[in-house]
Amino acid sequence: MAEELLHQSPAILDANNRDLTAGRQKNLSESMLDRLRLDEKRVFSMVEGIRRAASLPDPVGRILHSWNKVNGLNFQKISVPIGVIGIIYESRPNVTSDAAILCLKAGNAVILRGGSEAIHSNIAINASLQKGAVSAGLPAEAIQLIPVTGRDAVRILCEMDEFLDCIVPRGGKGLIENVVSHARMPVIKHYEGLCAVYVDKEADLSMARKITLNAKCQRPGVCNAAETLLLHREIAAAFLNDGGMALLKEGVELRCDHNTLSLFPPALLNLYSSQVRTASKEDFLTEFLAPVLAVKTVESLDEAITHIDAHGSHHSDAIVTADTKAAERFLQEVDSATVYWNASTRFTDGGEFGFGCEIGISTEKLHARGPMGLEELTSYKYMIRGNGQIRC
Repeated sequence: MAEELLHQSPAILDANNRDLTAGRQKNLSESMLDRLRLDEKRVFSMVEGIRRAASLPDPVGRILHSWNKVNGLNFQKISVPIGVIGIIYESRPNVTSDAAILCLKAGNAVILRGGSEAIHSNIAINASLQKGAVSAGLPAEAIQLIPVTGRDAVRILCEMDEFLDCIVPRGGKGLIENVVSHARMPVIKHYEGLCAVYVDKEADLSMARKITLNAKCQRPGVCNAAETLLLHREIAAAFLNDGGMALLKEGVELRCDHNTLSLFPPALLNLYSSQVRTASKEDFLTEFLAPVLAVKTVESLDEAITHIDAHGSHHSDAIVTADTKAAERFLQEVDSATVYWNASTRFTDGGEFGFGCEIGISTEKLHARGPMGLEELTSYKYMIRGNGQIRC
């Protein structure tokens, strides 16, 4: 499948150009176009994702637990495929490849329904994957792509609980809410990526600048990008003079609470007046998916944790500090799927976790949480072996 994807990359890129042209005509935002865009590097990344996933251990048939009872019964808890998985997603055509290979590797069949904006790219990628699968002796039907773009296709798929065992939606909040409202089978999801970086009073400010810039600026339009920056009062002015200026130079708009604005260096306010605004309450509840960052000054670690709990989406949050005790408290008490100490939230990704690639990111608490790889695409069953035992 990886080889076929690489071989067909010119046709895939040509199809993607058709989608990009149509997207510009429809006035898609730059963040949406970035998600949609493929180039040789991104195609090769898909290829490498397939190869990494293929090299990972088989997740099916693992003995998760084994024990014997005094009556002679032997119990085994064994990993098994989930079955047929539906993936409903927007924009990113690389999801077609990631979802197909992970579902297939875990013994599942997959039905893909991408967004209308990427229809040509998705069809080209799916055709390559099917061809590669067939050449390896697998049925083409194990990977299916819904080739129509009408909204009814999502509703119909969500109602097919006699055929699908679960659905994983990937996209904006509106898409996910639509899937949840219609689905008759379990849905594994996250609604938003309201990720925060907290710069503690004991932070190395050079490290804090680097991490914050990466978390916000590397790819602002993705769910693991930082949307909120929390600054401890004791270091807020110093950080703004350095890290704040770096963010402004990168074109980031800073929406600051009143305490932060009072600490802002006047020279920076004058120089970047168009990029510094007073934050509203809604700004700390907004997934901007753009070069916009809500900034708040807090009095303590407790206030930072309380803010994240009240305003975050339990996706990815980070603390920057040299204080081990404070870091461990943050790691233990922030109730998010992934929590970081002195690292960027941008690492919340199946590939970065060593999963090869990912099927999505879950903020649920049952079955799967965080980046979903092969293990999260399996269920389990119990196998009990006896020699005539009956229950008295």
